[in-house]
Amino acid sequence: MGFMNKQVFRLGFSLLLAFCLGFGSLVSPAMALTQEQKLVSEVWRIVNRSYLDETFNHQNWADVRQQALRKPLPNDQAAYRAIQKMLKSLDDPFTRFLDPEQYRSLQVNTSGELTGVGLQIALNPQTGGLEVITPIEGSPAEKAGLRPRDRILKIEGLSTENLTLDEAAKRMRGPVGSVVTLLIAREGKEYKEVILVRDRIELNPVVAELRLSPEGKPIGYLRLTQFNANVVIRLADALNSLEKKGAVAYILDLRNNPGGLLQAGIEVARQWLDSGTIVYTVNRQGIQGNFEALGPALTQDPLVILVNEGTASASEILAGALQDNKRAQLVGETTFGKGLIQSLFELSDGSGLAVTIAKYETPKHRDINKLGIKPDKLIPQQPITREQIGTEGDSQYQAAMELLTKDLVVAGS
Repeated sequence: MGFMNKQVFRLGFSLLLAFCLGFGSLVSPAMALTQEQKLVSEVWRIVNRSYLDETFNHQNWADVRQQALRKPLPNDQAAYRAIQKMLKSLDDPFTRFLDPEQYRSLQVNTSGELTGVGLQIALNPQTGGLEVITPIEGSPAEKAGLRPRDRILKIEGLSTENLTLDEAAKRMRGPVGSVVTLLIAREGKEYKEVILVRDRIELNPVVAELRLSPEGKPIGYLRLTQFNANVVIRLADALNSLEKKGAVAYILDLRNNPGGLLQAGIEVARQWLDSGTIVYTVNRQGIQGNFEALGPALTQDPLVILVNEGTASASEILAGALQDNKRAQLVGETTFGKGLIQSLFELSDGSGLAVTIAKYETPKHRDINKLGIKPDKLIPQQPITREQIGTEGDSQYQAAMELLTKDLVVAGS
C-alpha cells in the first residue's frame, strides 16, 4: 500500500509503538490555514482515509474536525492537544499521535536500540488500563521481576488512569542512571512499589544455541525477543549456522515476544515455509490482502514453537501461520490476542501518527483479536527467571523437547 513514502506498517504495543480530500468549507478561500490548523487537518485526512472502523466509533468524523479547528491553536502544543482529543474520540488505544520526540524514539526502538527501563506496554482493550506486555530481556524492568499482564497504576506517584500510551512511555524514559518508581498491581497480589534505574538496553532479537535432546539428538534452540529491523537477517544467519552444525529439529521460543514490524514477522514465516498463505489482512472495505510464502524454506526439519500470554502481535502472525500450515506444533499458553495492524505516518512537522488500518486473520481465517491463539499442547507454567528459560526448570521447554523427540522417533531420524 503506497499511501506515502515514509509509511511503515507496525503491529506495535507495543512501543514494541503520515490522501488527499478537500479542506471542506470551514474557512473561506480567502483565509489561509495556519501551520497548526494544517497539522490537525493532515491528521484528520489520514484517519478519514485509512482508519479501520468506517463509523469512526459511531460519530460524524467531519464534525470532529470542525470542532478541533474551531478553537484557537496558538502553538504546536495546542495543535497536539487538539489532535489527541480528536483521536481519543475513536476509543482505540492503538491509534495515537506521537510528538517529534516520541516519533524519533519509536523509530529508534524498531531499529534495535533503546534507553530506559525496558518495558513493552499497552492499554488493555477491555479496561483501558496500562499493562505490561513484556519486559525486555536483561532490562531493569526484567531484573526487577516485572511480568506480562502486570498493571501499572502509577508512575512517579501520578495515576496512569488518564494517560495515553505515549505519555506513559515518556514518563518512564529518562537519562541512564536516573530513577523511576512504579506502582504495580498483579492478579491475586497486593500492590507493589517498584524502583527502576534507567539504563541502555541492547536489543539483539535472536538467541541461538545447539542443544542435545535426552537421546543425544542435536536440536536447534532459537529465541526471538521482538520483531525489529535486525531480526530477519539475524535469524537467517542463526538457522544456517545451526544447519551446518547438524541440527535435526528446532524449538522456536516466542514467549514474551511483543511483536513489532509486520513485514519482519512475514519474512520470518517465509524462512520456515515452502508455500502457503502466511496472513490475510482485512481493511474497512472488507478487502482482503494476503502474504504468501515464496519458498524454499531454510530448513525442512521438525519445529515446535513455544508461546505464552506475552506472545503478541507479529509473534502471533508467525505462530498462526506455522500452526495453520501444519509446519509447527505450538506448546505453552494462549497468546495475547492483538489482531490489529497499525500504519505509522510521518507528519509534516516531524511528529508521527499510528493508525489502525486493518485487522489480520490467520491462513485458516481465524480472527485472534482479544482471543489469542491456542497452542496444540497446553502447558501452564508459573513465571520463571531468565536463567531458567530453556532449562530443566522450564516445563514448557521440556514439553517441546519431548514432543520433538517423539516426532524424530516416528520419522526414524
